[in-house]
Amino acid sequence: MLLLQWIVNYYLREEKRETGIRSIMKVHNDINQMPAFRKAVVTIGMFDGVHKGHQQVIHQLKAEAEKIGGETVIITFHPHPRKVVSSDASIKLLTTLQEKIELLARLGIDHLVIMSFTKAFSELTAEAYIKEFLVACFRPHTVIVGYDHRFGKGRAGSYRMLEEFSASLEYTVKEIPQQVLQNISVSSTRIRESLLRGELDEANELLGYDYFFEGKVTEGNKLGRTIGYPTANLQMKDAEKLVPGNGVYAVTIENRNEPGVVRNGMMNIGVRPTVDGRQRVIEVNIFDFDKDIYGDYLRVSLKRFLRSEEKFSGLDALKEQLARDKNAALKAL
Repeated sequence: MLLLQWIVNYYLREEKRETGIRSIMKVHNDINQMPAFRKAVVTIGMFDGVHKGHQQVIHQLKAEAEKIGGETVIITFHPHPRKVVSSDASIKLLTTLQEKIELLARLGIDHLVIMSFTKAFSELTAEAYIKEFLVACFRPHTVIVGYDHRFGKGRAGSYRMLEEFSASLEYTVKEIPQQVLQNISVSSTRIRESLLRGELDEANELLGYDYFFEGKVTEGNKLGRTIGYPTANLQMKDAEKLVPGNGVYAVTIENRNEPGVVRNGMMNIGVRPTVDGRQRVIEVNIFDFDKDIYGDYLRVSLKRFLRSEEKFSGLDALKEQLARDKNAALKAL
């Protein structure tokens, strides 16, 4: 967690130089060592993707905190509750934990609490959740959640239960508008589906930023070099991160060893049918670049979907198409 806080501090120092941000989001992961929050305005959720729907909730959170002179507190969970409650290993996320921290930090949140979601925590009754977790640990001034918010063992807790305890436990409950909640649910589903279909414009519009992921450069078959298009083969840094649909994309690339240096390129996701490939791979061709970067981590931001993957008659035909792809990528970038 110290590493994650360092990452947050690094990005916000860079952001502060450009935007004048005054505060740095603090990340907490020990529920037994919570600070004394100042009039904590609290919301709870996974915030996967930190997309435009989530950003509306964060706007409401910040507005309420500003009105009362309080601090914004987001409580999120790791790992995803479904992995613990139902052992669902198929979950694919729009943001890794590290990426979520970075995105929330840029939105000016005061505190992010990462609650370790365990089997024992999932067995907490709804009443104990309110008294022993929410109130005892955070002493909230205001809790902002949706009308359909469920919590506690068997998801027995509800917005109405939070209201019932609010007077005796001295906090206020405020509702996230139903339309915002619908936007969050619809957007999360649509973003995933759009990415898998290669409908990148829609996904990026709903996210409010360009979808990105990180991968480690690994050894490939070096076939791209033989036709003038060397590629970096990427292994996803986090297996839970959603990989977009097969096809060719215009992208920008940042080597994590060279922060701030952004290069243009194109990326192919697929099985490489022209060379009878069988395994799905992620390959990035970085324009005007041909250095040994094996073992480095690259952040790839997807700018434009160029075309679907297809099988060509041979390497010469593939090379001709790659030239057209590069021109299209340069125009898109």
